Amino acid sequence: MDETNLRGLEELDLNDRGLRDIWETIVATGRRCSEVVGLRLDCIGRYRGLAMLWHDQTKVGNYNEGIRIPEPVYQRLDVRRTKTLQLFEKRYGRIPAAAERPGLALFPSRIRNPNGRQSISYGHFNERFRTWIAGLDLGGAYVAHQARHTLATNLLRAGATLTHIRRYLGQLSERMAEHYVKITNSDLEDVLNTVWVAGPGAPNPGELLSGDTTPIDRETALALALDLSRRSTPADGGFCTYQPVVDGGACPWKLDCENCDNFVLSGADLLYWRRKAEQWRSIAENAPDDATADYLHTVFEPTAKAIKGLEQALAALGILDEALTLDLRRPQDYFHRTWSTAFRARDLAALQAPDDATGQP
Repeated sequence: MDETNLRGLEELDLNDRGLRDIWETIVATGRRCSEVVGLRLDCIGRYRGLAMLWHDQTKVGNYNEGIRIPEPVYQRLDVRRTKTLQLFEKRYGRIPAAAERPGLALFPSRIRNPNGRQSISYGHFNERFRTWIAGLDLGGAYVAHQARHTLATNLLRAGATLTHIRRYLGQLSERMAEHYVKITNSDLEDVLNTVWVAGPGAPNPGELLSGDTTPIDRETALALALDLSRRSTPADGGFCTYQPVVDGGACPWKLDCENCDNFVLSGADLLYWRRKAEQWRSIAENAPDDATADYLHTVFEPTAKAIKGLEQALAALGILDEALTLDLRRPQDYFHRTWSTAFRARDLAALQAPDDATGQP
């Protein structure tokens, strides 16, 4: 948030009721606008030295919910609390009694508010917010609630599960949580790369390695995908999870990945292996006799199981169709400049040969 732009919102707050404070709190915490507007005077405090915010999530029936907040937000709300107390003292000629404090609004309304308990209205904040946004010329219509969407998406990208996001944001259902964290193509690629199944060389090809191997629903599958450790190294058509290789050591099996139980397939490899399966079926169909065809099908069976398990995991995740349209292992990638830039071997050798005069390469 740009300081100059934020001052524009302050200028619209003609009676200094805390519009900027409300907005910065929404951005930092992902709370609903109504939850922030309705904060009480003593909503902030410290727990073991940590800055905390207590609020009511009336939409989902959570009351006096406490969350950690950034120190700058705590300081801003603390200053606002001091201003609110000064307004109360100016109006009533006294400081509020201890019994009154819990009910006082942090952002009190100027009208129809005889006891200081009434917060400014959502409509008032929204009207000034829209005026401010229109003046920024961002090229679209924006609402304060979009800050909640943004925070949820950033939490997803940082590795949080939908279960944690739902709990933190106080959402009613998993479907509502998914509404806030629509996966973009780049996010989808991250998810696909973390959906792992055992490769054809494993004892149980296609077994889900992201967590429990029992049938999983969409919520569990996505949570497993986002929580999966990425301690692996890329291999042809998948990932190697053998620790010495991951740490940079040599492969003791001479890169025979398809017959190695440390080799796993990811969601990003689905189309790669589907193409391979089509090639194998074609070879089997053109076999000279049935016995040879049966033998080839037997050889390919572990890989077919691995592919089927991968498809089932992606289907449980709810992104099988998306995976089939996102080819992350396409041959065209090898036309990238990194792959297409080549050097003659003799030219490279000449660069390493020592100079006769200096003895330096």
